[in-house]
Amino acid sequence: MTGILPTRDGAKAQAKALRAAMQAEGRDISHGEALELIAKSHGLKDWNTLSAAIGNGPQAPVALGQIVGGRYLKQRFVAEVLGVVELSAGRYEVTLHFAEAVDVVTFDSFSNFRSRVTKVVGPGGRSFDATSDGVPHLVLDL
Repeated sequence: MTGILPTRDGAKAQAKALRAAMQAEGRDISHGEALELIAKSHGLKDWNTLSAAIGNGPQAPVALGQIVGGRYLKQRFVAEVLGVVELSAGRYEVTLHFAEAVDVVTFDSFSNFRSRVTKVVGPGGRSFDATSDGVPHLVLDL
């Protein structure tokens, strides 16, 4: 097994992308064959082995290296996921690196730009902490 395994949906999306890329090169493969190739790319024997390794438990809302969008302190962003750690059932510490720094201050008189943030989120991609008006600090577009 190599590295961190994708979520079940992530693995299926990889298989779909692989199938489309191979079809663009004139090689048609079935979705099942693409799933088998994805399993092998993660160092596992077959799709059933990968599926079992992923498990049926709650999945992290994002995966390492994934590009995600959303809002941080009400500001839109696009970011790369640099880290995902499961803290407990349904709680994940996610570290994001923003493609463009986000101004976290709403005052006109000054700014404070952040390019990286670490937050604890639930399976829906929302942070548990919120602004004074109840908006979660981090909301991922899933």
